Amino acid sequence: MEFQQIFTDLIAWESLIAVAIFAAFLIGAFILRLVIKTTASHIKKNSPNHIVPEMLKAARGPALLFAIILGLYLSILSLPIEGLEWRQGVTKAWTIGVVISLVQAAVSGTRFFINWYLKVVAPKTATPLDDKLLPQIRRIVLIVLYAVGILIILDTLGVSISPLLGGLGITGLAVALALQPTLGNFFAGTYVTADGAINIGDFIELNGGPAGNVIEVGWRSTKIRTIYNNLVVIPNSVLADTIVTNYQSPNDAMSVIVGCGVSYDSDLAQVESIALETARSVISSSSYAADFDPIVNFKSFGDSNVDFYIFARATDRGASFKLTSEIIKAIHAEFTTQGIEINYPVRKLIYESLDGLPEIPRPKE
Repeated sequence: MEFQQIFTDLIAWESLIAVAIFAAFLIGAFILRLVIKTTASHIKKNSPNHIVPEMLKAARGPALLFAIILGLYLSILSLPIEGLEWRQGVTKAWTIGVVISLVQAAVSGTRFFINWYLKVVAPKTATPLDDKLLPQIRRIVLIVLYAVGILIILDTLGVSISPLLGGLGITGLAVALALQPTLGNFFAGTYVTADGAINIGDFIELNGGPAGNVIEVGWRSTKIRTIYNNLVVIPNSVLADTIVTNYQSPNDAMSVIVGCGVSYDSDLAQVESIALETARSVISSSSYAADFDPIVNFKSFGDSNVDFYIFARATDRGASFKLTSEIIKAIHAEFTTQGIEINYPVRKLIYESLDGLPEIPRPKE
């Protein structure tokens, strides 16, 4: 009886030690968390370098998790429980806990590095490629990290992952075939984003398709707003496989061509001089015109007029309509003042009498 009491007291004492060990690690973990938080705040206030505080902030969660798992493992080992299966079970639990901690640390490290790069380095680079591509890379890397962690945990638990990997391969092939349009849109969106030829706010036009301002480039589709204020959703695979005209690349300035024609009786040298001076006057006073000297060239002999065009440049696509309107009004007014005629469609009729047929009466002039 006395031996049984001593054994019971010993178990109670060792159990108390186990609880104390876990409590000590738990308290130490929260103290460590507080120290990391305080240190990060102090460095952030007194140093222009914010990399260390952000790094400490990213490491706080994994460090706390590892300390708790380590305390739990050591407290369980201190219990007076014998047996090979028990020890093996504890070892497996410890391995799983370490894997979870490492995966959490890798996830936090990946998020920290990519977020830091996007915040500090990406704005200083010459191209927006990294700004657009890194968020998608981050998503893929995190999925891979979690998948690897799950596979290691299953292998630790004694689950054979070879059939699972084979099954995942077959399943992945079936899913890839089923999701081929979606995956095609995803990779096409990645290509469109990485290429940098289309950006938010650009006015684009698809060959034989809609035109409008780009308001969003997503992983599946690109959304544009037309001039009629309608929203058009274009699958990225369609966008990547068609010819797209970007009216704001390489810059916002856009050329305009104003066509006109004058009577065959006109002095073409005078017409050219007046049209050129009028266009220059409009460009010098218009807020819609870019810094560009206009060009006047005759184009062809039309049915009623000698056709010519005025080549100018507007500040952007919206301004091109305004500039075209201003040039047309100014040319019309100046030609009217100078007596230069812009013909209506004219047909010249030739009347000839034929032997044996009565003469066709001519219209009175």
